[in-house]
Amino acid sequence: MSDTTRGLRHVEHVMGTVFSFDIRDERVPAIEAALSEAVSWLHHVDEVFSTYRPDSTVSRLVRHEIELADCSAEVREVLALCRSAVRNTCGWFSHLATGFLDPSGLVKGWAVEGASQILYEAGARNTCLNGGGDLRLRGESAPGAPWRIGIAHPLRPGELCATVEAGDLAVATSGTAERGAHVVNPHLGTPANGLASVTVTGAGLTMTDVNATAAFARGESARDWLESLDGYEGFAVLPDGRSWRTEGFPGESYDPSPPTITDPLE
Repeated sequence: MSDTTRGLRHVEHVMGTVFSFDIRDERVPAIEAALSEAVSWLHHVDEVFSTYRPDSTVSRLVRHEIELADCSAEVREVLALCRSAVRNTCGWFSHLATGFLDPSGLVKGWAVEGASQILYEAGARNTCLNGGGDLRLRGESAPGAPWRIGIAHPLRPGELCATVEAGDLAVATSGTAERGAHVVNPHLGTPANGLASVTVTGAGLTMTDVNATAAFARGESARDWLESLDGYEGFAVLPDGRSWRTEGFPGESYDPSPPTITDPLE
């Protein structure tokens, strides 16, 4: 953990990616303790839900060593959220898209939302949590100043394609830049390739992240679908470099002034 002029910053490697905490409230013992609790929460989620850990609850479910009735309430909650997400996205999000149980497309956003809530309940009102490029924002980056987020360009490494200015908001991006063609079209069982990336904004990160995955899987039809959703907006870059945004997307094409957040390792 490191000091800032107003709060705390921390970077944690977990779930196979980087999580960064940027807390702009006054550093007090309650917030310090909440940050430690939030970090422990992320590791707990990884232990329970990772598909890469043979001892995780999800891995044991896949091997039929245990039944859902044997699992904790949080596992049942996540799988219920996954089933709801499948219905709400008409199957474009699926925790069974690969043929095996894999709730990771929902779990990361759910975990970040939970960590953000831990900090909020401890009195932290101005926070940015970044989990592998999916962000949960609360409050302000400085008195009177919203958070300003840079969206990485999927086709031009090191460049940004847009910026978002917001207070209380979730921002989730799905694409091929960081992990390659990892999103599967659940209806075809093949990698989705209609978009280079899509960024979705909403009130909470759990479903915002789900909708980003579903929009990326949809490809060409994503824009109309996002326009039809209440409370969600989107910005996408196509494989040929063109882009589109929904009418209410809270962002602009990138300008050269530096954003508040670029690299969580900085």
